[in-house]
Amino acid sequence: MNIILLSGGSGKRLWPLSNDVRSKQFIKLFKDEAGNYESMVQRVYRQITTVDLAAKVTIATSKSQASAIKNQLGEKAAICVEPCRRDTYPAIVLAAAYLHDELEVSGDEAVVVCPVDPYVDNTYYEAVKTLQEMAEQGEANLTLMGIQPTYPSEKYGYIIPENGENVSKVSEFKEKPDTETAKKYITEHALWNAGIFAFKLGYLLNKAHGMIDFEDYRDLFNKYNTLTKISFDYAVVEKEPSIQVLRYSGDWKDVGTWNMMAEVMADETKGRAILDENCENTNVVNELNIPILCMGCTDMIVAASGDGILISDKERSGYMKPYVEKIETEAMYAEKSWGTYTVIDVQPGSMTIKVSMKAGEHMSYHMHNYREEVWTVVSGKGKTIVDGMEQTLRTGDVITIAAGCKHMVEAISALDIIEVQLGDEISASDKIKF
Repeated sequence: MNIILLSGGSGKRLWPLSNDVRSKQFIKLFKDEAGNYESMVQRVYRQITTVDLAAKVTIATSKSQASAIKNQLGEKAAICVEPCRRDTYPAIVLAAAYLHDELEVSGDEAVVVCPVDPYVDNTYYEAVKTLQEMAEQGEANLTLMGIQPTYPSEKYGYIIPENGENVSKVSEFKEKPDTETAKKYITEHALWNAGIFAFKLGYLLNKAHGMIDFEDYRDLFNKYNTLTKISFDYAVVEKEPSIQVLRYSGDWKDVGTWNMMAEVMADETKGRAILDENCENTNVVNELNIPILCMGCTDMIVAASGDGILISDKERSGYMKPYVEKIETEAMYAEKSWGTYTVIDVQPGSMTIKVSMKAGEHMSYHMHNYREEVWTVVSGKGKTIVDGMEQTLRTGDVITIAAGCKHMVEAISALDIIEVQLGDEISASDKIKF
């Protein structure tokens, strides 16, 4: 299989664990077969390669998420980075051009596009493999997978097939309805439109060249910010006359809110949490190094991180987005390609961060114009280069980096550093890479 996974999201619905650089698909609340915690993106990749060991996975994502993907998957998947957000049609066209021009995938090969964040079992990816095979046969220009509805939902758009067979031509598409209209759609064999579709690569590229003036992947990348924001459904799917749908009746959950996530997360609690014997249907996720005690809580979700603390009725947690948008804080935790950073303390004129680097990884060679940095090595071994001079780092070493000095760190073993940033202007934008 050739699969494009769409990895987006603004990080509002699973606050405070999710933020602008850590969307829900990177939070480790599931467990693999060995009992180790894993994220949604790790789970999805594992499921795909269990169904098809030779599957080629490309993740289409924003710049803010690329480091987290590299951190969690390493070199297992290709990453196609959007220079800026332009909705799903430009993102999929860019990924298709990347496959064709950079990875040399033939235009005759079928490609499947899926979101990165459904909670499913392996039968879902077996159906995805069937979808790819159907696209290769070429009986329709587009082949969709529709989800068999389990209730008349107002949250999803609907695919109306011509009949109730397992594979059918598509009659029409419907926007998100009210409950009564959704009930009517279901009597017409309607399916939830979950954004899963397959096509031959050449089909989409030919269509894209007719709508966008570009030569190849690199040309498209360079002019990406000029593209119109439009969804793949509006730009392609709803205008395509040759389209069929495959019905999927297996388990499928959209875990975009805490009440849905609580149904599928591996453990009732994660982190330092105690629930008394009177707690019922309550979940706690605690990323802070302090205990949380819950007494007599019913149908509650408690989530705590450096970004904040959520205490909510499970049902109400699905409506928190407008409230979270009022909270203005910098992300206090992020996964980078080389490891993680956690903000420990913020004061006027200083910020203290714990930097944890994986063995063999290194930061970019860079400098800051407006801040000084003081590094204290807490554990591990590494090396640093400051203005061209190399120095070995060991536990207990302290290095001072003046503003304007070029510098980088490489971890020889797993390396933990406490970094204190000092200056009147401390900003993530104050960074020049070399």
